[in-house]
Amino acid sequence: MLKINKKSDKLIIVIHEIYGINQHMVDLCELLSAQNFDVICPNLLEQEVSFDYSHEVKAYHHFTEHVGFKNGLHKVKNILLNMQETYSKIFIIGFSVGATIAWLCSEEECVDGIVGYYGSRIRDYENIDPKCPVLLFFPNVEKSFQVDKLVSTLDRPNIDVHLCKGEHGFSDPYSSKYNEELAQTTLRETLHFLKSN
Repeated sequence: MLKINKKSDKLIIVIHEIYGINQHMVDLCELLSAQNFDVICPNLLEQEVSFDYSHEVKAYHHFTEHVGFKNGLHKVKNILLNMQETYSKIFIIGFSVGATIAWLCSEEECVDGIVGYYGSRIRDYENIDPKCPVLLFFPNVEKSFQVDKLVSTLDRPNIDVHLCKGEHGFSDPYSSKYNEELAQTTLRETLHFLKSN
């Protein structure tokens, strides 16, 4: 688990992709802490070394076989349970599988907002009714499903969905899918969301 304590009354829980706590997650946690938030990034994989991007298939199988959404959700809910009395605001930011776990947490009373980047598996949990503001970023192209259909399904009060001209992984500077302009735009929107909720 990566923890950065700024003695803030606001906490952000960052939920990583299938790769684990890699350099992208470390950089993001440091950036968020510089905005005067306490940050926790739980290690859902429970292993020291993150997967390399070249091992995407191996990382995906490891996540589905050893972690899964149910177990990941349970770990994040435990953090929420332990931290809800300590902070005036708790936000969750997730990426890919982490975005889906963040989405699953949006029904929790103690969560003040969630941000999800390319949470393609949200499509399996469309019936969730968030109790907090939600900001979602989806790339306009995904290999496994029709993004437009999911975006139209999620067009509801409390949910702000953005369809972005990019690919899955666009916000990660270490990924081949990185889109610098889009990454900076979505980061600005994320920070605005965190500071206005």
